[in-house]
Order: sequence, then structure tokens, then C-alpha cells
Amino acid sequence: MPYDKSPLNYIGGKYKMLPKIMKFFPKQINTMYDLFAGGCDVCTNITANQIYANDINFFVIDIYRAFQKLSIEDLLTAIDGIINKWQLSMTNEAGYLAFRDHYNKTPEAQRDPIELYVLVCYSFNYQFRFNNSHEFNNPFGRDRSSFNPTMRENLITFHSKLGNINFSSHNFRDLDLGFLGQGDFLYADPPYRITTASYNDGHRGFEGWNVADDLFLFDLLDRLNEQGVKFALSNVTEHKGHKNKELMQWKKKYHTHRIRYNYNNSNYQARNTELITKEVLITNY
Repeated sequence: MPYDKSPLNYIGGKYKMLPKIMKFFPKQINTMYDLFAGGCDVCTNITANQIYANDINFFVIDIYRAFQKLSIEDLLTAIDGIINKWQLSMTNEAGYLAFRDHYNKTPEAQRDPIELYVLVCYSFNYQFRFNNSHEFNNPFGRDRSSFNPTMRENLITFHSKLGNINFSSHNFRDLDLGFLGQGDFLYADPPYRITTASYNDGHRGFEGWNVADDLFLFDLLDRLNEQGVKFALSNVTEHKGHKNKELMQWKKKYHTHRIRYNYNNSNYQARNTELITKEVLITNY
């Protein structure tokens, strides 16, 4: 089946992996909980009676909530207005920098999430990058990034799916998931500790992911298993010679599905094992 792509090219997004992982998801779901929602590729392509999407990055959650408040016509009008006001294009770096400066000088409580979305659309690799002062610091995406027709269509489709989603922005350690039970499903796609992706290096103004986070998450999933909740965890056991030994030990309790995916053009058949990344999906069912 075809899958719909998020209008945010979120680093670590699962869009390209959806055919490989969603075939392992439960066929009938009452409540679905996307613990590390990111670009929401998973939760907007799943069928459930109720959907929760959480991410610690409150900037991106604020964007989704702003999308929900507007009709698609008003949302596109607002986006086009911002683009025209700042004369944004794939070549106008001065306009981009002036717009970025405007956004950063706006008091944080008064910032418009729609402006941030447009800013990301014209930034390098469409990345959400903030410094520790919560100033957006991603450079201009010259000749590559823009709110193009494909992103517009993706946004229209994405917007149509937001009505059934309850968004939150919390550290996963602070969530109370006691209401989940039989018939419910939780998907966890945390930062991969042994990779060096930008969403895991602390450069977004958020702390990086460490061993303690992994262990807390494993304990949380064990508790959900005891509650009768079905879960699926995406992660990597090996990456360029590094191994997540804690994950490799913990996953022995459950079912491991190898997900064949090409990272950085690496070859799974390569003789040089330093190039190998082993992506897995771990389920308790």
C-alpha cells in the first residue's frame, strides 16, 4: 500500500522504512501511542481508534498543534504570505537570514510555529537545529530547500490526518502510560545511541541520548508488556563497528525482526564490517 509522507523532512524519519516495519504492526489497534513521534510518518499512516503522539522537541509539536487549529486553506494562505513577505526562494539567502533573524529576535512565547515551519522549509536539509538559547541556527538551503509543490501536497494530505491525533511534548521519562492496556499499541523510535545523527548530538538545544536513557526505555517497555500492551521498538544493534550491548542483551526476551535498510550507501554484503548497520524492530508479540 502507498504511504503518505510528512511535510517535514525530519532527520531520523521513518517514511522510507514504513513498508518494512509496518507489516509487523498489529492489524487491530484501539489506542496507538507514538512515543518519539518526530516527523509523524508512523502515526499518520496507521489506523487506530485513538492516536497519541509525543516528542520532547516542543518546537515541532507546536507546529503540529498550529496546523490543527487552521483549515488547510488558511494554513496555505499563511505559509504563502510568509514566503511572499520575506521573498523566500532557493537562491535568496539574504531574505532567509533576515527572516531567521526576525524569528530569533521574537520573544519565545510570541513566536509563530507557522513561521518556524516556513523557516525550516528553506533551511539546509530541512533540519530543526537550535542552540542552547533556543535560537534557530540552521544555515540556508541554497539551491535545494524550499516549500515546493511536493511539500505542499504532502502538507495537504498530512493536515487531513491530524484531527485524530493528541499531541504532547514531554520527556518520555515523565509520561504516565498506565492507561494503556489490552488492544493498545506503542511504537518507540528513540534516538539511536550508537549513531551520530544530528537528532542525537545535543545540537538542537536538547540533551543527547545515553545509556541511562536506553535502560529506562527498556524498563518502560517491560512494564508495558506486563500491562498487556503490544509494543514495537526501532533501533540498531550495530553501526560502523559499534555495538549496543545493552540492547542486544535486553532484546533476547522478545522477538527481533531484521530490517534491511541502506545507511549512507553502505552495503550489507560488504566485507568490511565497519560499514554494516543492523537495523532491528523488536516486538513483544
